[in-house]
Amino acid sequence: MSSPGKRRLNPRKLLLSKWTAAQPQNRERHFLVTELLRDEDDNVLGVELQAVLTQRSQQLDWRQLQDTERWLQGWR
Repeated sequence: MSSPGKRRLNPRKLLLSKWTAAQPQNRERHFLVTELLRDEDDNVLGVELQAVLTQRSQQLDWRQLQDTERWLQGWR
């Protein structure tokens, strides 16, 4: 059973998914997963998120997207 504030995600299906920052910074609200970061065994370790407004990219552990206080699935 998942705890409150967490959502279940399949990391292999995150590529090109859309996300909204729950607390936007620098007017960067909408993001797109542009790359899956994998280890040598093809396990997904993280994602590269690109801000739609500024094109700035950041890498983070894909599990952080499960935190509904930081990330909302889809663009809102």
